[in-house]
Amino acid sequence: MREVFPGIRLRPLWRGDGGAKAFVLEMDANTGWEGVDVHEPGPEEVFVVSGVFNDGERDYPAGSFIHAPAGSSHVPQTTTGCTLFLFYPEG
Repeated sequence: MREVFPGIRLRPLWRGDGGAKAFVLEMDANTGWEGVDVHEPGPEEVFVVSGVFNDGERDYPAGSFIHAPAGSSHVPQTTTGCTLFLFYPEG
């Protein structure tokens, strides 16, 4: 697991063919991504395992699934802390 920003940790889980990959992202309370997270080259799939995730526009409680198409962007943040499962089917 590596800290990508203060209070935000990324743990690789799996790498597959064609660049596909999966991670667990843990965000402490009152943390946010530094800058805008742009989804390239492909989409990002997010499952909120625990806590409440905010994409810069709305809150997603535990159990939520988010599909972010390729080329879209958001600013990940949380006030409560959260754990996310991230899947990148195209890298």
